[in-house]
Amino acid sequence: MRAFIPLAGVLLAALSSAQVLVDFQVAEPLPVPDSGQQCTMMILERTFGNSYGDPEIVEYNPPTDCGAVGSWAAVTLNFTVTSNGTQYDRLGIFTFQNTEIWRTSTPEPTTDGIIWTYTKDVTRYIPLFDKPGTFILELDNIVTTTDTGEYATTLYATFYASSAEYPTAGQSNMIVPISTMLNNTGDEASVPPAFSLNVTLPQNTVEIYAELYASGNGNEEFWYYNTADEYLGYLPPGTTFGGGPFREVRLLVDGQVAGVAFPYAVIFTGGINPAVWRPITSYGAIDLPTYFLDLTPFAPVFADGLPHNVTLDVASAETNHTLNQNWYVSGLLQVVTDPSGKQTTGKITVYDAQPYAITETTASIGGADVNITVKAQRSLKIEATIVSGSGTTNNVVFQQSMDFTNTQYYLDDANTQNVAQISSGSVISTHNGVSVLTDNFDYPLYINFSAVVDNDTVTSYYTTFDHSYNRQLVPAPFILGSDISERQQTAGYLTLLTTGLVTANGTSDNTFSYIDTRGNTYARDVNAAYDVITYDKQSGSLATTPPPTFPLASNAQFIPGARLPGGRVCAQLVD
Repeated sequence: MRAFIPLAGVLLAALSSAQVLVDFQVAEPLPVPDSGQQCTMMILERTFGNSYGDPEIVEYNPPTDCGAVGSWAAVTLNFTVTSNGTQYDRLGIFTFQNTEIWRTSTPEPTTDGIIWTYTKDVTRYIPLFDKPGTFILELDNIVTTTDTGEYATTLYATFYASSAEYPTAGQSNMIVPISTMLNNTGDEASVPPAFSLNVTLPQNTVEIYAELYASGNGNEEFWYYNTADEYLGYLPPGTTFGGGPFREVRLLVDGQVAGVAFPYAVIFTGGINPAVWRPITSYGAIDLPTYFLDLTPFAPVFADGLPHNVTLDVASAETNHTLNQNWYVSGLLQVVTDPSGKQTTGKITVYDAQPYAITETTASIGGADVNITVKAQRSLKIEATIVSGSGTTNNVVFQQSMDFTNTQYYLDDANTQNVAQISSGSVISTHNGVSVLTDNFDYPLYINFSAVVDNDTVTSYYTTFDHSYNRQLVPAPFILGSDISERQQTAGYLTLLTTGLVTANGTSDNTFSYIDTRGNTYARDVNAAYDVITYDKQSGSLATTPPPTFPLASNAQFIPGARLPGGRVCAQLVD
């Protein structure tokens, strides 16, 4: 039995007999071994009160009682959190060995209390877990007389011993961080400006796979609502920020674009209408997606054994490609080396990549309506011949083709603000004609946000979201691939009184499906209304007995005001 299971009951008991709301992000149960030896160890336990600039830092040592260190079939992290009171959602970043391995955020608590548990597969990071190192959780929280919520957290790691039925997981030879390397807080970098560091890899490097973490925060939290600079003056002051809605995360090697990502729009639980993200958070809020590139064409470049500059930045469709503050970015390189130990040779034979995406901005302006469309297209092709020290030749072809369209409808002097956005693309890399990395994605996002002033004392906001995450992903030949389709449709209202209070509520309908390259399957349809789960059906080979049903919040609760585009805050909120 895993040690963290009874802990949930302990944490609930700490909240007395209050009606506890169980929050969750819809996700698949992890495809880990269901038999054989397991070892669970606590990584950290911390209540984050006034924790801004004060992360939890612990020293980790790998377990020695679950088979040979590093030979595990799987490794997972289980994060359980409780909170009660009034508090904003907070970003959480797990850093291990100077490498970010999980980016999360907190649901907003209620007065009676909330709890959530999420289990993340970190098997691909075994090259980090097989040695001692520093483990950091950065969760910047601020407690005041009004924002009283603290986040009581526990983090456990479970190691699954390998066996004939469940062999040692595939893995790279080493993981190299793309981070600030501070090792005393989260190692993410804030951009703009661009973040760069020098990276040195072994001379026998033959394959390199990059993983990128990126999320918009501050004036970039609602980047999909930001308006092109040339049309910002047509909107009422304070409606939104400039910089436009297109964002492209770029990775450069010695100044050359090596690959890019069109990010998924993660909506945090305090975003626009907090009531629609309870108890089901938006997809990605508790486990933010990451993005994968094949940097193997640059293996001969790194094989000289000298430092090479690696840069992460985020670009817009504006003339100078600038954006607002800020995005948090980091990354890592999964490096495969040749057993001969001899220097890799070869060269890039085709390089077809422009510095920035091709973009177009148009608008239709008439009366009290402003409609703005931003389009972007990105194509990239890099080919290389890689010759290992063992004498094998690898012909690599890495290609990306991506499209983006965002139309913003500001109607009736921006009392109605609608967004229709779709980001899609295909990323594929082949080694000697065999596919080793695939990322086919489609991220539709439709938002309707309308304000109605009922009288001098009441303003009502009505919101609907139709948000999808469709992705066929194989990150690397040694990492499990998956095909995920998630659609979340929500509707809700906020009613703002001049007294500073807001009544709010919402509904959420979710359809989720998962299949992986081992043939595991999972599907879930789950709906909620007014904080109550109204329908929940699960199926597939990974489906398990539903978790215990906890009491649901029913009394009026205080949580911070809703955050709106343009930096606006919708007062204090009561639901």
